[in-house]
Amino acid sequence: MTTASAVSSPRLGAGRRPILVTGGAGFIGSNLADRLASEGHDVLVFDALMRRGVERNLEWLRARHPERITTMVADVRDGDALREAVRDASAVFHLAAQVAVTTSLTDPGADFDINLRATFELLDLLRQRGEAVPVVFASTNKVYGDLADVALERVGDAYQPSDPAVRARGIGEARPLDFHTPYGCSKGAADQYVLDYGRSFNIPTAVLRMSCIYGQRQMGTEDQGWVAHFLIRALRGEAISIYGDGYQVRDVMDVGDAVAAYVAAWQRIDAVRGRAFNLGGGPANAVSLRQVLAAITEIVGHPVETSFSGWRAGDQHYYVSDTTEATRALGLGRARPWREGLAALADWLRSQHGIAARAEAAPL
Repeated sequence: MTTASAVSSPRLGAGRRPILVTGGAGFIGSNLADRLASEGHDVLVFDALMRRGVERNLEWLRARHPERITTMVADVRDGDALREAVRDASAVFHLAAQVAVTTSLTDPGADFDINLRATFELLDLLRQRGEAVPVVFASTNKVYGDLADVALERVGDAYQPSDPAVRARGIGEARPLDFHTPYGCSKGAADQYVLDYGRSFNIPTAVLRMSCIYGQRQMGTEDQGWVAHFLIRALRGEAISIYGDGYQVRDVMDVGDAVAAYVAAWQRIDAVRGRAFNLGGGPANAVSLRQVLAAITEIVGHPVETSFSGWRAGDQHYYVSDTTEATRALGLGRARPWREGLAALADWLRSQHGIAARAEAAPL
């Protein structure tokens, strides 16, 4: 596939090798690019700007870091653009992806090309360079499948594992991989390619298998970014649709904590190369959809209308990251408590051009 690409100023001077962030105008990517630029690094933001609203993130980055942020507007399926982006990169954070299970079911070919084929091509371009360029890859907890074999019981308004050890720690990296849905397959296969290119071609790689990340610069949709989506709907006084019974549990993680993990994985790449880590809020931030809705009701100050529909393909009734290995290897601090982070996200959404009164949200 060939698409038009454009590189914006500033042009980097001789000897300046940027850090490449694919998907750098998206939710996590823009927060990561901001952190890197704030610390004095030159950053090349590579993004197709296909999702409504990501231009705002890019404008925000350019305004904050006019001397540090370079942008390439291109699709990861564009091999020529990807080759240009990779050519001088000193490190790569690969976040560009098709992120919705629902979209993968309606267009599995595009899901394959964006998530797997493009990741393979990026890795192979780095192999051809013959340099040890670090790669940190954004993977997903969906690589573990629907976890249907994990025995659960309902405790109050949330599912909990029957096994006390799993309840205390969550799901660890030793859990067998079990790809479900085209999205699970494409991300899972890419996850494994990243690890194997580290083994086979001595590229320093690390993989972060993320749970639910939320925070500023996220304008979630029904298909992706559910915490922000719930808040946006509630702030507008609109009904929220829940797929499943609402007792399903996720460990939510503030984007600032997620960005800290990405930066640590890069900075410690020699120590963690070849490893995959589960990344989320951990047991302390494990919440059900119903619990989040109750907290949102308190934040907005009025009841939130909800409706329920059937479970979606591959949905996990329970997923909580065992963060033991990530915390130890990456030197992570205490994760932000979810209620504090939720209130901060609500404040940010309110500040964005009167979000509660807008007729339409832009998914970031």
